Amino acid sequence: MSWVRVYIHMVFSTENGIPYLNSHELRKTVFQHIKMNAVEKGIWLDCVNGWQDHAHCLISLGKEQTISKVAQLIKGESSYWINQQ
Repeated sequence: MSWVRVYIHMVFSTENGIPYLNSHELRKTVFQHIKMNAVEKGIWLDCVNGWQDHAHCLISLGKEQTISKVAQLIKGESSYWINQQ
């Protein structure tokens, strides 16, 4: 069987484009949390970065993963975590 890797470039924005991620330290903390969350859920997240009002994630899908489920796990959990902090 051949080896296949599918990469997804996912971009998500803050609510109404409001620059909630307005400091380097905050972005670093949030992006580290997103990376750790992905590892815990078995999602291969190559890199995460962004700016004050959005985040970019480069993800490689596993054979049992769907784009919608991975996006839900990353975006949903990170949004919940940010609101709790």
